[in-house]
Amino acid sequence: MKIGELSRETGVAVRLLRYYEAQGLLTSRRSEGGHRLYDSAAPATVTRIRTLLAAGLPTKVIHELMPCFVGDGTELQACVLDHLRTQYAELDSRIAGLTRARAALGGILEASVRA
Repeated sequence: MKIGELSRETGVAVRLLRYYEAQGLLTSRRSEGGHRLYDSAAPATVTRIRTLLAAGLPTKVIHELMPCFVGDGTELQACVLDHLRTQYAELDSRIAGLTRARAALGGILEASVRA
């Protein structure tokens, strides 16, 4: 399938598909005319990428996880669970930091309204 078809099927912009390929997350071969051609597994691969991005994982981590999928879904092999737990803990840390920043900003706003 060509890149435009993959884009329509997945709802992902052509530019993003090219980016995923540049990051080593998605592979294609070239036609004689130089067009990117994707195999039938490409839509599932794009779904996996989008799922992991939505979970807050950077593309570098996603690249490391791509060979570790089980079956056709988004489940990963047990050997990467520690890696996922680390990412989860980092998200918790960022959320805590954002919560503190939000509270501080709320205090400033409240004080400013009273002033």
